[in-house]
Amino acid sequence: MQTTRELALEALREIWQGGRKPKDVLEEVSESMDKRDRAFLMELVYGVVRFRDTLDWVLAKLLKKPSGLSRDTLNNLRLAAYQILFMRVPPWAAVNEAVEIEKKLGRPEVVNAVLRSLLRVPEAERLNFDTIREKGAVPFIALRTSHPRWLVKRWVHRFGEEEAIRLAEANNRVPPLTLRVNTLKTTRDELIDRLAGMDIRGEPTSLSPDGVTLRDFHPDKHLWDMKDFFMVQDEASQLISFFLDPRPGERILDACAAPGGKSTHIAQLMQDRGKIVAVESDKKRMGRLRENIGRLGLSSVTAVQVDILEYSVKEPFDRILLDAPCSAMGVIRRNPDVKYRHKPQDLMRFKANQLDILRHVSKFLKLGGIMVYSVCSTEPEEGEDVIKEFLKESGDFYIIDASLRFLKGLMKNGFLRTYPHVHHMDGFFGVRLCRKA
Repeated sequence: MQTTRELALEALREIWQGGRKPKDVLEEVSESMDKRDRAFLMELVYGVVRFRDTLDWVLAKLLKKPSGLSRDTLNNLRLAAYQILFMRVPPWAAVNEAVEIEKKLGRPEVVNAVLRSLLRVPEAERLNFDTIREKGAVPFIALRTSHPRWLVKRWVHRFGEEEAIRLAEANNRVPPLTLRVNTLKTTRDELIDRLAGMDIRGEPTSLSPDGVTLRDFHPDKHLWDMKDFFMVQDEASQLISFFLDPRPGERILDACAAPGGKSTHIAQLMQDRGKIVAVESDKKRMGRLRENIGRLGLSSVTAVQVDILEYSVKEPFDRILLDAPCSAMGVIRRNPDVKYRHKPQDLMRFKANQLDILRHVSKFLKLGGIMVYSVCSTEPEEGEDVIKEFLKESGDFYIIDASLRFLKGLMKNGFLRTYPHVHHMDGFFGVRLCRKA
């Protein structure tokens, strides 16, 4: 039977070499684990992913030839270094376990020597970035928070040094688990009471009327016994459905729908009266979409598997939600691997695709109808720049520079923006567009 650390190594292999999301990998490898071991596994894997570049910087100073190590050996060292630098694991335990694991990988003597060298470094010196600070704000913030330099450089330019480091540090904090109440079956107060009966502390979210935040809580199987009463969904994502402001009886398109958080929320806000067409191209994600629609007991949502750029309709929609595919730079705190996956040029690639989809789905909106464009990205190329370009070429659309009362604090020039370091929720962009009658 594999130890927790061996499972962590397997998970990192799947993430870095298999290109898979940490959440999906951890769900697989931790399926039979108890609550305590699962929490330890999640801390190990997410911790190493969050601080990969920082860990590599520490290890590079102790390695003669870092490039000569296999990926598994490097990940083994990262896991042990993370425990020594960031966790309360006894150092001897971290070293011994890493050496035992490495006996199966081939370089136990190297792992033992490197980690014991790390232990000989005084604790105050292990994460001392003074020499990097002298090189400027960008390399200092990038290394200290393990973010790519190109991204930090953008944030320093847009926000200034202090706010850039606050944003990067917020991305490295473990986010709370946030639920959206299924208001067709219960109320927020009732759900909080049910959770309290299970010794789980739930708090109302600060802005979303349907949200419940669970603090200091690791997902537990017992919670899923109540799965008909909630959907796991960050507060910022919940706000986008309110921003659309759907009404009972309307015909609505959710253009990029899986896994269904917004589609099912829209149905709730419409009291499950009307018609929502939820479009998704990916077969696996379509399965999750249909599963969520079914377990929440919704009849107004119809899932359609098709590429949105090939989708066509004869009858226009009253409202359209386009939560477009994006870089996901706004959800780094939940998916820390995202920050290493993209290059600056990728933002322009995403922008071009977003514009193509926006141009296409805008044709399906009836005159006088409302369309919300949103992305879970902090970057203007995918938000404001997309809308400005779209409006230049689409004279029959305009921005609705007004919103629901509880969203006004997030609005500027008709654009909605949330940031992890400011609003304590994921980073989202949203805008409401109206088609001239």
